[in-house]
Amino acid sequence: MGTVFWESPFVLDPPPAAVERHGDVDLHVPTGDDRHPAVVVVHGVPGPPEAPDARDWPLYRGYGALLAEAGVLTAIPRLTVASPDDLYTVAARVAAAAELLRADPRVDPDRLGLWFFSGAGLLLGDWLRDPPAWLRGVAATYPLLAPLPGWPPVDPRFRPVDALDQPAAPSGTASPDSPVDAAHAEGAARPTLVLTRAGRERPEVAPTVEAFTVVARRRGIPLCVVDVPNGQHGFDALDHTEESRAAVRTARDTLIALLTAP
Repeated sequence: MGTVFWESPFVLDPPPAAVERHGDVDLHVPTGDDRHPAVVVVHGVPGPPEAPDARDWPLYRGYGALLAEAGVLTAIPRLTVASPDDLYTVAARVAAAAELLRADPRVDPDRLGLWFFSGAGLLLGDWLRDPPAWLRGVAATYPLLAPLPGWPPVDPRFRPVDALDQPAAPSGTASPDSPVDAAHAEGAARPTLVLTRAGRERPEVAPTVEAFTVVARRRGIPLCVVDVPNGQHGFDALDHTEESRAAVRTARDTLIALLTAP
């Protein structure tokens, strides 16, 4: 029998980072005494019900170590989704993880990014619609960017394509239901999105990525695309090739460049 996905090794082998567990959030801590940029890694949802805590998967521990290796303090919150209604709770937890980072004295509170994976791509809408000023960049790797056909009704808030097709909210006018703090939205422009696309994407996911990309380009949304032509959904654990390794490094380095730009 083959290895189940959550036991599959990460495609890269960064040195392990120190990991601190703060309740439902793991912090992967880089070395050095200076204030660090920071990233919230938002693992894929919903996960298989039999799978262990995603924070313990080699894939996400690998991303935490990979970012820490480059001097980025990384938060990975534990997220659980069993129905569309759970997206509200998960969205609030992602926002809380960002605030946990911003309050950490080891973090530069004005240099944060978010990195979404798989089904967590549905959470992108809040951050693209009402971006806080401290959000320097967003990454999405093989993301789901619209609810799938046959799903129960999903709040339009969790339709990132719709969020792109609207003007960004004026300063200080973020929705009261959004986890984004409107007090930090003043003067914010839409952050650049680093979008990693798998060439062998799942047939139900690929159209959502294509539709999102078309709208983003039509509206002039800042978009940096990293293509993995031979990669499948989950290539960063399933396809141990140089193409996969290069794509992960490129996405990381591009996001870090956004966090550290003047």
